[in-house]
Amino acid sequence: MRTGKITRTTKETSVEISINLDGEGKSEIKSGIGFFDHMLTLFAAHGLFDLTVKCDGDTYVDGHHSVEDIGIALGDAIKAALKDCAGINRYGSFYLPMDETLAFVALDISGRPYLVCDMGELSPMVGAFDTELVEEFLRAFATHSGITLHAKILYGKNSHHKIEAIFKALGHALRIAVEKDARNDKIPSTKGML
Repeated sequence: MRTGKITRTTKETSVEISINLDGEGKSEIKSGIGFFDHMLTLFAAHGLFDLTVKCDGDTYVDGHHSVEDIGIALGDAIKAALKDCAGINRYGSFYLPMDETLAFVALDISGRPYLVCDMGELSPMVGAFDTELVEEFLRAFATHSGITLHAKILYGKNSHHKIEAIFKALGHALRIAVEKDARNDKIPSTKGML
């Protein structure tokens, strides 16, 4: 079992995350932000990751610190679970339709973090969730997991659908990338390391 567990405590948040990359999609998410809990639940379910997230953050200010710190800790947990990345596919991509929306996520577990995020225009809020925080989460996640991540909405209108499609597609793309390659148990790089 490839698992990672991270505890991160700052003056703004206290975050505990555990992930099993070879799980069944079970999750227990308590971020203090309802819509974000829903997105992380979908990420775990579609990636077949067992994921536990507990965050006590300063949501009385806003959701920024909690969302960003969860992205940091989740990225660190995935990096810990993958260790040297030997035998993984490394690359993953996925198109995901959700009603009128079509999302695409492509990623490379390269050790070179980078984010390209193009979600088009979003309404400022979905419920009590600030939609600008999606990109903040993805940036923190990509940076700390060492992943090159491209997330794009090809078209769509409903902001809830756009964000949900990105999280589901991220789960699927990451699942593909971390799966074991039946033909190769080596580190998937001509450099010999990622």
